[in-house]
Amino acid sequence: MLNRPPQDTLRVATYNIQKCIGLDLRRRPERTLQVLAGLGADIVVLQEADKRLPPRPAALPHFLVEETGWLAADLGGAGSLGWHGNAVLFKDGVELLDKGHIPLPGLEPRGAVWVLLETALGPVRVIGAHLGLTGRARREQMHALARAAKREDSAVVLAGDFNEWSRGAVLQHIAPGLTFLPPKASFPALRPLGALDRIAHCRRLKAVAHGVHGARPAHIASDHLPVWADLRAV
Repeated sequence: MLNRPPQDTLRVATYNIQKCIGLDLRRRPERTLQVLAGLGADIVVLQEADKRLPPRPAALPHFLVEETGWLAADLGGAGSLGWHGNAVLFKDGVELLDKGHIPLPGLEPRGAVWVLLETALGPVRVIGAHLGLTGRARREQMHALARAAKREDSAVVLAGDFNEWSRGAVLQHIAPGLTFLPPKASFPALRPLGALDRIAHCRRLKAVAHGVHGARPAHIASDHLPVWADLRAV
């Protein structure tokens, strides 16, 4: 289990939970929550948090989320945990101030979510996204996210599954106001090669540590490993 971050930092994580279906092809939401507990995070952005078919019920049931001490931003509806599979969980001590959706362009149905949270670092806008499978779609979607990240009222964190195999600044140059943390391999979980899961932050924040959480059962709970960052106000 990861040590808790220092009091003057905020630990943010991103995790594609693959609808709580592990590499053993078993849907086990309690195992997903075990991985989340091991992260020691204050805020977690999730992808593929809902089942695929309408009405897209939560793959990670609301009652289990609450029983394990998490609060979920109400971003979905009709029993969903998020919107387009994107959800945000946070711990007690973090307060939800506002929330919303960010439509993303592309042929695939994609969308991002945002929450404005009062944290130990002050107000932080966290944007969660799961980008498309084609390079053109990802670039167009990143332009939409860059516009959403231009905020004066709060610090900004962008996190999610970017589906980008290149470790170069393919997407970063579209959002020069954000600093993307160095890529760390998080996919596939058993033998990570691709740094698909990324975290970026605005100039009001700096990262004092970041990494990939590979402790059991993360190696089998999803095809992705969670990525985390400890952030401090500048």
